[in-house]
Amino acid sequence: MNEFGKGRFHAYSGGSHPTGVVNPLALRALQVHGITSGDFRSKSWDEFAKADSPVMDFVFTVCNQAAGEACPFWPGQPVTAHWGVPDPVAFPGTGEQKERKFLDVAVTLKRRIELLLALPLHWLDSLALKRELKDIGLR
Repeated sequence: MNEFGKGRFHAYSGGSHPTGVVNPLALRALQVHGITSGDFRSKSWDEFAKADSPVMDFVFTVCNQAAGEACPFWPGQPVTAHWGVPDPVAFPGTGEQKERKFLDVAVTLKRRIELLLALPLHWLDSLALKRELKDIGLR
């Protein structure tokens, strides 16, 4: 979102069960798409639920297992949507097959981000925006 939004957004990432290490295959998938990962780190989404956390306009859950988890309260009541993708970490297979799965997930998320960026955000009310974001997650 940071890369493709070209300054329109400031995106953050966190997970419900961080390992403490960013997966090298995730970093490789970013690199393939021309995204530098200089200061990325593994972190809990709880960092973004504190009173002094950045106020977010949107929160997207992406791993299929996260849709059923209880999400924290997000300061500022952002619009939320589930953009589920298969968790590439859980994919069985060879190293090459796992890398392919990470790349497939990256392509899916990149396309969804492009669809979000194409929306006329200044024209959509919150209900229409929520519906559009949900629809993007189904693509």
